[in-house]
Amino acid sequence: MISLDNPRDSAEQVVSELLRVPAPADELGRIFADHGHALYLVGGSVRDSLLGRAQSAPDLDFTTDARPERVLEITRGWAEATWEAGIAFGTVGLARRGVRFEVTTYRSETYDRTSRNPTVTYGDGLHGDLVRRDFTVNAMAVSVPGHDFVDLFGGMADLARGVLRTPGVPEASFDDDPLRILRAARFEAALGLTPVPELVAAMRSRAERIKIVSPERVRDELRKLIASPNPIAGLERLVDVGIADIVLPELGAMRMEIDEHHQHKDVYAHTMTVLSQAMALEDDGPDEILRWAALLHDIGKPRTRRHIPGGRVSFHHHEVVGRDMTRRRLTALRFPKDVTDAICSLVFLHLRFHGYGSGEWTDSAVRRYVHDAGPQLNRLHKLVRSDCTTRNRRKAESLARTYDSLEERIADLAASEEIAAIRPELSGDDIMALLALPPSRLVGKAREHMLDVRFERGLLGREAAEAELLRWARENGIPVPVPGGEPGSDV
Repeated sequence: MISLDNPRDSAEQVVSELLRVPAPADELGRIFADHGHALYLVGGSVRDSLLGRAQSAPDLDFTTDARPERVLEITRGWAEATWEAGIAFGTVGLARRGVRFEVTTYRSETYDRTSRNPTVTYGDGLHGDLVRRDFTVNAMAVSVPGHDFVDLFGGMADLARGVLRTPGVPEASFDDDPLRILRAARFEAALGLTPVPELVAAMRSRAERIKIVSPERVRDELRKLIASPNPIAGLERLVDVGIADIVLPELGAMRMEIDEHHQHKDVYAHTMTVLSQAMALEDDGPDEILRWAALLHDIGKPRTRRHIPGGRVSFHHHEVVGRDMTRRRLTALRFPKDVTDAICSLVFLHLRFHGYGSGEWTDSAVRRYVHDAGPQLNRLHKLVRSDCTTRNRRKAESLARTYDSLEERIADLAASEEIAAIRPELSGDDIMALLALPPSRLVGKAREHMLDVRFERGLLGREAAEAELLRWARENGIPVPVPGGEPGSDV
């Protein structure tokens, strides 16, 4: 234990200077002290402060001897909002002046072999609470407002050494909550902490236990991992210990052998390179959708691989198969629909550019490319460029120049028309009015035709667009109203 306010030597002085306790934590701590309860700032905020990663207005986690009902009682009037969703697990959420506080009663928790939820037992001491936590780097605490730093399991030393350990036996920790196996990979990706050998062995031996964890919890860990500074390290750990085979089996399946003539790349290694290159093109922080698309863009290859004469290998339509596989996996993990749709669109479209050749696409094809990409166009640009992993510099430079050409054509078309939001010049209402049609599938077909015209011929102008619609209607046997005639007839 170290008193941050009264360090005894130079080493304690260093800790005192690194570990800055946020003022809101002390404010809450005084309330608990005034009511005869202990309160400790614990977990990620303590760890991140020691790493110099503390935020100006963080979410703060605490542990206390007060039971949840007591926490609500003594903070009534101080907290501007409260959340009781976690009260069954001993956690109360509070908010004040833009800061969120999670206060959890000392506890221990375990899973049985079939449950997806922990069984909570309250404890009476800080040691019992800290020893149940996932990793030593999260088992450090600071009393508030007293500022006594408690590190019972060497978490600070582990941070300094860059290693990840559990406070107790790792197998027991993963039995308590198998999600910690995923969390270990995330901390490797996010913090650069390398699991010690006994932790890796426990991750591998307890991999099957992840099946009892809800898809939503697995999803949340994977999303945090993919947005980490080094997701590749975490993903490779999941593959290595067998967790990926359960939660993201398509990833490990991409580890395909390279034939003796090296006629095709190992898809797994290629994928990791694409992910790395996509990250290098990000504009403003992690782009989760781009990263997932880079990770999953080739997952259809193992299922579509065919050996063809000459020792070559083909992957025909792997973008179609990959899109469908991506949707099934992300749906199973309960990803939001809009995120799933965006990722699937990128997976499906990532190969289309290769039909561009050396610039043979018509303006119509360019418009369709932009239209089909929709709001994902900028991400598609980055994904396509990242997908070039050839070591042949001349070929890589040629592909880059060709894509430059495509982007220039898109920009030129955008300057003359609203290419980013291409739609028929005539709306559904316009079509119904001109052809005297009620809402029907026929209106949809007419709109599809006018969209094709928009792609092929660009902007026609209102008069020419109406003339084209009437021409199409006559050609397809649809009665065209004439002035003074009966609706729905030519006479």
